[in-house]
Amino acid sequence: MVAALGETTSMLPPFALVSLRDKMLKDKTGRRILRDKPVINSSTVDIVALRRLPDGSFGREYVRFLDDQKVSPDTRVKVHFIDDEELAYVMQRFRECHDFFHTLTNLPTTVEAELALKWFEMMQTGLPVATISSFFGHFSLTHEERKRLFEKYVPWALQCGLQSKLLLNVYFEECWDMKLDHLRKDLGILAIK
Repeated sequence: MVAALGETTSMLPPFALVSLRDKMLKDKTGRRILRDKPVINSSTVDIVALRRLPDGSFGREYVRFLDDQKVSPDTRVKVHFIDDEELAYVMQRFRECHDFFHTLTNLPTTVEAELALKWFEMMQTGLPVATISSFFGHFSLTHEERKRLFEKYVPWALQCGLQSKLLLNVYFEECWDMKLDHLRKDLGILAIK
């Protein structure tokens, strides 16, 4: 249902998905991603090879995140409700990069951390689904979780989301060997502690 909400609201004024695609078109790597249309799943990502990379490399830490959370790159729902092929790809890429965002930000998959990531994504993309999640998702949290969300995570997400490079313009598949700390620095990402 969250995926369907994301798709159906992405084309509402002010047309966040169109704006996101346009930001990709203005970036050299973003244009290459839109041209190549790489897909992130278990047939395109060699998980076994990534496990052999050195600790601290982006690829190794990405697989460590997948293993720790017991998920795979195949867990992202396909886009169904966006007719424009290029815009549908942008939404699919956004979904498929979600676990990369977790790896970069060091956010776990708790409800409050997922909400923090939604605040980050809202600042990065302007997608309505991220905004809706950001503003209404906290109602399911306990008082302590809500306090931590708004005192720790939200200020971090606002700052980091605004100052960092648009992550949809990152060809993550070409960064596997990079030291995670160097990639974060290059992208302007402050990992949450």
